[in-house]
Amino acid sequence: MRYTFELFREYLGNYIKTKLTYRADFWVEVVSDLMFSLMNLIFIFIVFQHTPSLGDWSEAEVVFVYGYFMIAQGVFSCFTNLWNFGDRYIIKGEMDRVLTRPAHSLAQVMLENVDPPSLIGSLVGLGIMGAAWAKLGLTFNWYDPIVLIVMVIGSVLIYTGLYTTLAAISFYSDSPTGIIPLMYNIQSYGRYPIQIYNKGIRFLLTWVLPFAFVGVYPASFFLERHADRTMAWLTPVVGLIVGAIGLIVWNRGVKRYRGAGS
Repeated sequence: MRYTFELFREYLGNYIKTKLTYRADFWVEVVSDLMFSLMNLIFIFIVFQHTPSLGDWSEAEVVFVYGYFMIAQGVFSCFTNLWNFGDRYIIKGEMDRVLTRPAHSLAQVMLENVDPPSLIGSLVGLGIMGAAWAKLGLTFNWYDPIVLIVMVIGSVLIYTGLYTTLAAISFYSDSPTGIIPLMYNIQSYGRYPIQIYNKGIRFLLTWVLPFAFVGVYPASFFLERHADRTMAWLTPVVGLIVGAIGLIVWNRGVKRYRGAGS
C-alpha cells in the first residue's frame, strides 16, 4: 500500500509537469467538465419548470441528490479512468509493459490515467449539496462529514468495481465491445430518485447494476422526508462487494492474457 501511494505521488508530479507545459489544455478540460455538469443541472431546473415535484421529490431534494452524485463521480473519474483500456492496453500492446513492473497491474493502469481536474467537479457537487442543504433547512450533525466520506468511498468502490469488470472483458476479447459507453449512459439514472422508476428498473439499478448506491440511496441518509438509513448504510457494503468482484475478474483476466500479438 505504501509503495502504491509513493507511485501515486510520482505519477501526480509527472501529470502536473505535463499540464504546466500545456496549461490551455488543462483549463479546457476543466471548463468542458463543468459545462457538462452545468447542463445536467439546468436540465433538472427545466423539468421543475413544468412540474412542482418529481414523484414526491421537490426540486431542492433532487438537486441535493445530484450534488452527491457529482462528488462521487468526480472522485471516481480522477482515479479510475478505464475508458479506453481495451484500445490502449490490449490492442496496442501496452499491457505487456505494465506486467513487467512490480506494482499491481490495475494500480498501474489507474495511476497512468489519473485525472485530477475531475476533482473540481466534486468540489462543485459539494457546493451544490451545501446550497440544497441550506434551502431544505436540514439539520447538520457533527458526524455528517464522516458519514459523507464513508458513503462517497462506498460509491466510488461501486463505480470502480463495475468499470474494472467491464475493462477486464478486453482480456477475453480484443475487439471493441462498446459496453463501457452503454454503462456510462445507464449510470446517469443514478442521479435521480429511484422511486420515480418502475419496479423493474428499480431492481436493476439497486441489485444488478447498483448505480442507485452512487446517488439517491447514500444521499437519502442526510434528507428528512426521504431518509432511508438502511439502504444508505448498505452503500459501503455493496461497494466492498462490487469492488472485490471487479478485482477478482481483473486478476483472472490478467492470468488469461497472453501478450500483444498472441
